[in-house]
Amino acid sequence: MTRPKIPMTQKGYNKLAETLHYLKTTRREQISEYMGSAIADGDLRESAAYDEARMQQSENESRISEIEEQLERADIIAEDESGGAGLGAKIRVRDAQGKEHHFELVGTFEVDVLKGKISDASPIGQALSGKRAGDRIQVTLPRGSQEFEILEVAYD
Repeated sequence: MTRPKIPMTQKGYNKLAETLHYLKTTRREQISEYMGSAIADGDLRESAAYDEARMQQSENESRISEIEEQLERADIIAEDESGGAGLGAKIRVRDAQGKEHHFELVGTFEVDVLKGKISDASPIGQALSGKRAGDRIQVTLPRGSQEFEILEVAYD
């Protein structure tokens, strides 16, 4: 059975590829050194350091497999040439209280709320998709309904 594609931006793909490279090279080497020093300390049956190193190795290999799968399933979405908001768009909006917010629409695996990177599948992301500067959107959020005016849609 074919697994569904994962939409993501080129930046998101590149960041995942960098993370994969780090995990396969630098992180593997760090874990290997840690495991080597734990083995050198003696009896492995009672070695908490060795158990910790094996756990780190297992987590690292699991993350490598996960990222490799995500990269294999990646569907790089090109910038929306119609001028509307799409994956990779940086969007500046103003809420009803006059406060400005900045969002970047990204794929599900690229989300970083603290940096304003929101999923295109989130309620706000869905409402923003395809919209242009000057448009108004109404979004139902956990704290109630919120209206936004789109001030700018830009791509790097």
